Amino acid sequence: MEKKNSTNSTEIAGRIYHTSDYQKSDELSSGLATTHEQVSDSYMEGEVGGVMEDVAGKNIRLSREGSEQ
Repeated sequence: MEKKNSTNSTEIAGRIYHTSDYQKSDELSSGLATTHEQVSDSYMEGEVGGVMEDVAGKNIRLSREGSEQ
């Protein structure tokens, strides 16, 4: 039985984010671009209980609901 996906898994495992991933349409590039954006946003916000700025410039409070036991 032949594999349907011919992509070598070692190529995928070694793949890192590149700025060109934002323009590509394949699933791997899209996932890396999305993850990079999320990490960048989290890093720039600087705190867990902070406020995130909306695209329209409105502040959105980040809820801590459900994170404390």
